[in-house]
Amino acid sequence: MRYWDGSSWTDSVSDGGQQTTDPLGAAPPATMGGVPAYGQARARGPVGRTHNAGTVILLSIVTLGIYTFIWTYRQFEDFKNYSGEGIGGGIGVVLGIFVNPVVWFLIPMEMQNNLYRPEGEDCPVSPLFGLWFLLPIIGNFIWYLKIQELLNDFWMRRGAPAP
Repeated sequence: MRYWDGSSWTDSVSDGGQQTTDPLGAAPPATMGGVPAYGQARARGPVGRTHNAGTVILLSIVTLGIYTFIWTYRQFEDFKNYSGEGIGGGIGVVLGIFVNPVVWFLIPMEMQNNLYRPEGEDCPVSPLFGLWFLLPIIGNFIWYLKIQELLNDFWMRRGAPAP
């Protein structure tokens, strides 16, 4: 009997004749329109990066706000890479540049819908948390500190290193 080793036919068995289960023979998980059936977890991507909240705020001040766009890009990109859903870094940073207050609501919404809820957890913030932007200056600090604290906690519980 001849065997296919991935590039050519051969008379030898590369696994020393050990019988294995064919992973391709298993039926795929049941889905409905690409969404896993109830009780089945979605495949998750790499965990996001943790950041020191104080460093984020300091860099934002020193760069006169430019670092906030880098931070925004990274958060939306981490959400998209991990969950496979969301707007991604490019669109996130464009929204951050042209309609910044939208980002204040969108990041908590993506945390809730794409990070916490699919894993059966309650998100500690809702999109209404974005209302902190109405409080000048101090609202920015409170929002960034709380959001970064929650993101660090979420990523560290999934194996990311501490900031």
